[in-house]
Amino acid sequence: MMIEGSGNYNETSSRRRRESLLREALRSNDPTLLAKALDLPPIASDSERQRKNGGKRLVCDEDGNDIKEKRQTITLRDPRDSNTDWGGVLSALLDACDAARKGASSSYHCAQTRVHSSLNHIFGMTKGNVLVPALHIVCRNTYRTALLADVHAASGRIKKFKGIGDDDCNENRRHNNDRANLSGAVTLLQESFSKSLNDRKEFVPDAPLGEDGSKKAGVLYIVNQLFSMYFRLNTLRLCKNLVKPVEGRNLHEKGHKGEMVTYRYYVGRLSMFEDQFSNAEGHLEYSLRHCYKGAYLNKRRILEYLIPVKMLRGRLPSLKLLSKYNLQEFAPLVKGVCNGDIRMFNSALSSRRDLFIQRGTYLLLERCKTVCYRNLLRRICAISADSHQLPLGNVEKVFSFLGTPIDLDEVECILANLIFRGYIRGYISHSKRILVLSSKNPFPKSAVVKE
Repeated sequence: MMIEGSGNYNETSSRRRRESLLREALRSNDPTLLAKALDLPPIASDSERQRKNGGKRLVCDEDGNDIKEKRQTITLRDPRDSNTDWGGVLSALLDACDAARKGASSSYHCAQTRVHSSLNHIFGMTKGNVLVPALHIVCRNTYRTALLADVHAASGRIKKFKGIGDDDCNENRRHNNDRANLSGAVTLLQESFSKSLNDRKEFVPDAPLGEDGSKKAGVLYIVNQLFSMYFRLNTLRLCKNLVKPVEGRNLHEKGHKGEMVTYRYYVGRLSMFEDQFSNAEGHLEYSLRHCYKGAYLNKRRILEYLIPVKMLRGRLPSLKLLSKYNLQEFAPLVKGVCNGDIRMFNSALSSRRDLFIQRGTYLLLERCKTVCYRNLLRRICAISADSHQLPLGNVEKVFSFLGTPIDLDEVECILANLIFRGYIRGYISHSKRILVLSSKNPFPKSAVVKE
């Protein structure tokens, strides 16, 4: 049985607890307690918000967002600094908590952006790094609420356009707006990054948080959040604006272990997209080696990018490793490369094309086909009567047998590319259509396996 008015009582009680927690955190100057006070509750689902309100639906506007009630201006002075007013943070925080209870994702994110903006202002005014944990929590919440708001906005647009028959212009406009909240959230985190990085105090790793500490202690966590946002928005060019100042101050080597692992993971992915495969392998290997041993999903995510890089550089993973981390999509690719089975390789790459494109590794795996060609040619030479002179017609027949029919000109092009890359040693007699291989080590392993 639902007692009339109990919903309003619970809401008022929740606000009072939140305000009391923030006041206590400011009074005690406890970084952990302050971060806890600024954390947001999870947003309620439709069933949860109806249950909490006695089965009654809340009044919403035309976009499905709850109509906000006017809240009186709140003044909350920092006991240690009367010039610092936390009223704006508290007011926005209470609005965000109300929106979470009502399941209004757009209002949820809007209030969180006000929390973040107010905290950025306070963070720049205060001394020391006591507010760093709180800023981390707020940055994380801004990111998460932006994602929720974008999902809600996208689903609303789909309902609105359903049955109308969008033209290409409307479709493009709708997709361009799918990340509007996330794009706006980037600006808030960039401001947090700037205020943390530009602190003049020297950063001492593992030093306790206090009024004498450096705000640079918060840089690496914010950078990792921005990396994640840039990758989602496909604005990788902006990552360089983070890497240069961070590595110029060696901050990527002074953070907490988890932050350093995450940083190297993103820099490794960035290097992979820039075709800097040696750097990518080094960063991703560091992440895998130093990742917490029980973090199965994190290790799996690292391997999703490390395995393609290693395959291109001639190092194939074991089937045991693939089975352990449930990465069976690589198993037929590895077998195809190892055996020179171009049919198996092409089939595996085609069947999982959407997955690899989503990860951004499809083109990288496509380049591994060159190693597959090299191993196929080695097997052909092993069964040929003359292992040092190979007619191109024989290669053409093998390709046709493997379901990849090509003409002699294409065969010659593939072999010329292998010779140019150093995968095989020899030359092509164009007039006789023969591949002449070196008598000494015609298939150098060192050319494939990069050190």
